[in-house]
Amino acid sequence: MTDGDASRPEPERAPEGSSDDRPADDRRSSAGSSDDPRLSQRERSELEELRHRVGALETAKHEPRHRMRSLGSALLIILASVLALLSVVAVWTNSIVRDTDRYVATVAPLASDPDIQQAVTTRITDAVIQRIDVDGLVKELSDAAAQQGVPPRAASLIGNLTGPITSGLKELVSSTVSRVVTSPAFETAWTNANRRAHAAVDKALTGQAGGTVSLKNNQVAIDIGPVVDQVKERLVDAGFGAAARIPEVKTDFVVVEGDSVGKIKSYLRVLEILGTWLPVITVLIAAAGVFLAAHRRRALIGAALGVLVAMIVLGVVLTVFRAVYLDHLPAGANEDAAGSIYDALVRFLRTGIRAVGALALVTALGAFFVGPARPAVFTRHFLGTGIGAGRDVATSAGMRLGAVGRFTHRYKRWIGVVILLVAAIVLFTWNYPTMAVVIWTAVIVLIAFAIREFLDPGPG
Repeated sequence: MTDGDASRPEPERAPEGSSDDRPADDRRSSAGSSDDPRLSQRERSELEELRHRVGALETAKHEPRHRMRSLGSALLIILASVLALLSVVAVWTNSIVRDTDRYVATVAPLASDPDIQQAVTTRITDAVIQRIDVDGLVKELSDAAAQQGVPPRAASLIGNLTGPITSGLKELVSSTVSRVVTSPAFETAWTNANRRAHAAVDKALTGQAGGTVSLKNNQVAIDIGPVVDQVKERLVDAGFGAAARIPEVKTDFVVVEGDSVGKIKSYLRVLEILGTWLPVITVLIAAAGVFLAAHRRRALIGAALGVLVAMIVLGVVLTVFRAVYLDHLPAGANEDAAGSIYDALVRFLRTGIRAVGALALVTALGAFFVGPARPAVFTRHFLGTGIGAGRDVATSAGMRLGAVGRFTHRYKRWIGVVILLVAAIVLFTWNYPTMAVVIWTAVIVLIAFAIREFLDPGPG
């Protein structure tokens, strides 16, 4: 070693056994930090400018891809929301056409509706009166009076009683029909008739005539002729023997009528065909929209809120359509009875709307409360602290979690997945779930998660 070498200071070395094992990014960051005192002001400015340009380039590089993903996700979620609306209507239509019990449960309450009873009473009374020969009855009375030696002038006065006799007969028939229609026997006959007629509902929706239910002249009508037979028996028992001569009466009671029934029939037929698969397709499209999104939790919230809005829109449409339908009834139609029939037919559709809306709202709330928002974090911390305090009290009282606690802590995430999966299977396999079913399922899921949290003692 020369003297020059000896006079040159040696570089500072790290102590033995130690090494700068920091990540390369950290070393570069510390060496090139703008806060490094070894850098001049100009060098700091240049470094900050360089960092800004690199960040802008990286953002510009990924922005088109994120925009395309966000746009595709939004379109799929909007499509799923629209299809959710159609799916609810399709399932309702499919259930009315193919499920006899569902159809009977839809129309059975009509038998005890006062407006329907009044309309049926009027329809049967008119049909019976039209088939009673009042002029023949008056002639029989005149002939009987003459045979009994009644003076000719008195006998001729009987011939002028056609109006009062007709009025009296109408009152007698109307009161008899009313007693039949308001009796439990009518409810049974109505239910049985509709059960037998259910096979013809599909024909009614497709426009094919025949059966007890028919669609003609934009009317869906049910034959109530069998009820007339009970009225005839009641009239004979009441002493009106002429009722036995009333011929067989085949008369229809119009359930739905209007100028647009024919068009609606075509739309319902399409929805009835799609009723099985459209809900599945809707769920798959919504799942694809959430999976494609850059922020999937936010996309899930958006999809759930989109379905909720669709259900609200469908509910409003049903209310508006009811008013439009009643405004376009034919002249002379019973508006109160038509309104009762409409409400009965869409009763289960409204139930489905509420159930799907409740499920969408529960999903949106669940996705929100697992996120990083301050209210969500506070809620999770508050509930977790309370459950943990209860577990500590139980442990101090002698409870030992043991293997159960270790298993719960190790597979905590998978236990949560199983809970949600079971809830989804219950809802999707339940025949016609109601809003109450959805709410109780959500409550049970929350209880299951609370139990999971209670059984998890944490690392230890």
